[in-house]
Amino acid sequence: MSSPVELNKDPAIGPERGLDANVVKIALVLVLGTIMAILDMTVVNVALSTFQREFHTSYAIAAWTMTAYTLALAAVIPLAGWAADRFGARRLYLAALSLFIVGSVLCSVAWNIESLIAFRVVQGCGGGMIMPLGMTILTRAAGPDRIGRVMAILGIPMLLGPICGPILGGWLIDSASWHWIFLINVPVGLLAIVAGAFVLPRDGASTREPFDFLGMVLASPGLGLLLFGFSSIPSAGTVVAVRVLVPIGIGVLLLVGFVVHALRAAHPLIDLSLFRNRQLLLAALIMLLFGAAFFGCTLLMPTYYLQLRGESPLHTGVLLIPQGIGAMLAMPLAGKLTDRIGAGRIIVVGVVLIAIAMASFTQIGWDTPYAQIIAGQLVMGAGLGCTMMPTMGAALQTLSHEQTARGSTLMNIVNQVAGSIGTATISITLTKLIQQHELAAAVIAARLSQGAPGPALSPEQRESGLRQAGEAFGHTYIVGLILIAIAFVPAIMLARRSAVRHGS
Repeated sequence: MSSPVELNKDPAIGPERGLDANVVKIALVLVLGTIMAILDMTVVNVALSTFQREFHTSYAIAAWTMTAYTLALAAVIPLAGWAADRFGARRLYLAALSLFIVGSVLCSVAWNIESLIAFRVVQGCGGGMIMPLGMTILTRAAGPDRIGRVMAILGIPMLLGPICGPILGGWLIDSASWHWIFLINVPVGLLAIVAGAFVLPRDGASTREPFDFLGMVLASPGLGLLLFGFSSIPSAGTVVAVRVLVPIGIGVLLLVGFVVHALRAAHPLIDLSLFRNRQLLLAALIMLLFGAAFFGCTLLMPTYYLQLRGESPLHTGVLLIPQGIGAMLAMPLAGKLTDRIGAGRIIVVGVVLIAIAMASFTQIGWDTPYAQIIAGQLVMGAGLGCTMMPTMGAALQTLSHEQTARGSTLMNIVNQVAGSIGTATISITLTKLIQQHELAAAVIAARLSQGAPGPALSPEQRESGLRQAGEAFGHTYIVGLILIAIAFVPAIMLARRSAVRHGS
């Protein structure tokens, strides 16, 4: 009897197939796991001061609870493709969920900051597998002609995570305790495991190829060190600091070594030959540029609300909701149109919408009306909904069943690198622009000190400092706008219609 995967890949079925109940159930189960992993990248943001107080530590050390999770997540992503082919994507996905839950429980019982950081690594090792494996399972189940619509479902937590994470974290800490930002994962994770055991299509090992140990030694530490170096730029305040250059340099050397090895190896850990697929290559370029702009600028708006407008963390989270609404409204339509007319045209529309939003944000000031900002966020959200998951879908659409796991791994690596580069670039740009103006720096410092003694500023000086800081935020958005403008080139080049060319 044919499996659901085999049925969905029947070439005789036309491109207008709707999403049957089985595929929708698979997508919803995968969303449960995905939203946990993504929320835990942002939910800890609002808990750092709590960790400082509870564990009597510094902010720099407390921030390692975020860094350790991100690095562990990035380090295991290269393993996902081989492991899915070797052990089966379904089995490995359920194991990753289990490891994530174990890590969450351990985090909730941490007795000092060191143990919490260590347990966040355990959490990250599980979380790093969830997204690429989820994409692999969903792509295989839906088939290439429905990939746009199912990616739209899977993309919802990716776009809402950065917005909902701080809101959820702040609410749990205020109403319960910091332990619950981790314990909340237990019931959700158990539900995802039980549902996954019944709903996810069974698959077995599709290859017996040996594990690339040398590739793992080169790729995983190389990627981790590269991302760590970039993530250290904002705290270091410069790109020439030792703690920035040394990990980036070693990471680049290891990754160059991996590329040389992968081009020669019969069964490399990451299949770089997939870049010969023109559509995947163009999609990867779009993801790199778009991801750097999006993830970098994602930090700007909450920072603007918190530091310049003096909003509370909870109110800031509420003010960011319009971007999520824009994305949720656009994604289903974008997914449907991607399957009908191809990802290329939809991505071009998305890039244009993001460029329009960022162009409006370059004019932002310290007293810009909230209605104007919210309108820009709605447009930005619509652009994100037309760009992120259609790009992922375009990359995976032309791959064969056997190539899907490796392609998903490759695109998730590009996504992680883009996020780290963009965050570092935007953060250091904003910092430098604010530091150029003494009054702007004084006003921001006063906001961060939360009433602690600082330099006295006259009303005129304060207004001047706010105006200068507002200009710094606006000028920083120019960096994102430039990245998006460059992304327009590969977006135009991307195939205008979905090309179902397995293995091309």
